[in-house]
Amino acid sequence: MLNWDNIFATRSLRMRASEIRELLKLLDRPDIISFAGGIPDPALFPDKDFKQAYAEIFDSTAVNSALQYSVSEGYKPLREWLIKELAKLGIPAGLDNVFIVSGSQQGLDYLGKLFLSPKDTALVTWPTYLGALQAFNAYEPSYDQLTPGGNRTPESYRATAEQNGGKVKFAYLSADFANPTGETVNREDREKLLALAEELDIAVIEDAAYQSLRYDGEPVPPILALEIARKGSIEETRTIYCGSFSKTLAPGLRVGFIVGNAQVIRKLVLMKQAADLHSSTINQMAIAHVAEHGFDAQVAKIKAAYSQRRNSMLSALQKYMPAGVEWTKPEGGMFVWVTLPKSLDGAKLLAKSLETAKVAFVPGQAFFADGSGANTLRVSFSCANDEMIEEGIKRLGNLIASEIAAA
Repeated sequence: MLNWDNIFATRSLRMRASEIRELLKLLDRPDIISFAGGIPDPALFPDKDFKQAYAEIFDSTAVNSALQYSVSEGYKPLREWLIKELAKLGIPAGLDNVFIVSGSQQGLDYLGKLFLSPKDTALVTWPTYLGALQAFNAYEPSYDQLTPGGNRTPESYRATAEQNGGKVKFAYLSADFANPTGETVNREDREKLLALAEELDIAVIEDAAYQSLRYDGEPVPPILALEIARKGSIEETRTIYCGSFSKTLAPGLRVGFIVGNAQVIRKLVLMKQAADLHSSTINQMAIAHVAEHGFDAQVAKIKAAYSQRRNSMLSALQKYMPAGVEWTKPEGGMFVWVTLPKSLDGAKLLAKSLETAKVAFVPGQAFFADGSGANTLRVSFSCANDEMIEEGIKRLGNLIASEIAAA
């Protein structure tokens, strides 16, 4: 019998199915109230705008370029639009600093490939975005815990990496309304992270997928903006900013972007050429059209909807969760992070919840690089209306209360 395990590369042993992708299958079950998928509400997609954009492309000579091979860096008008938007965030950039990828997930994969040799160390928060761990895992790294604003010395990070057989290569984090916690890193801690990165001489990967989705509180400058303010030019920076149109316009078109030092961008472009040549040109053109004609209005629409749902979820948690349960209070994004008493296990709770309460969520352990966090879970409010949130959190709270009483 052919044994493929003898033929696969050793890195394949680190590939695991995404618990979240599996849970998304539950969205088709009408009996389940799902807080599992951290995905945009399709009812809020600007579908009419995209219909018009594609129609205009096909009704013009631009269709020839839209259906043809294109440059690996990305559609120039889209990159030019991004440059104007980045300037509003305090990130002055040129065309050589902006690179289009097939969703920011592809960008994370490329960055893992660019920086990580086997046994090198990636610094990530505990917990962190599961998709980042999956992207980096293929390159066989070690992980160490990043605590923005923490007191660990650069020497301790360096020593741990050496013990694991490699070097510290980068710090990865989502600084605004992080997936999975919904938390935001304050300005002081962003500055401390930059200081740590300087001491270690590593890159900083700033995942800004949710940056546009702030509902209240004061905006904090992106880490890249803070570093440019320190150094005077993006060409002197070590921060790599990863963004996406998936949470604002439409995820199915798979259009994301990376912004950074031109030397880094040139290396990433070479990876693109080897992987898929370029991202879909027609989708980039459609994104550019919709963004130019109504990005701000679209963001305002989704912020109004998600803000209300966030408020409903926080209210329901306050009303129905038993003593001993804690949760974050995000100023934006799509997620609330729930911490259960130590005696409870999120995965076991999910199995019972699907059977009895008919409520889905994501157990938190998958978000921890060290496999800890069994007593945590993530709930998303982006695709649930007020009634679903009220009923679902009530059911979940009752189940958790019964589990605590039985423990």
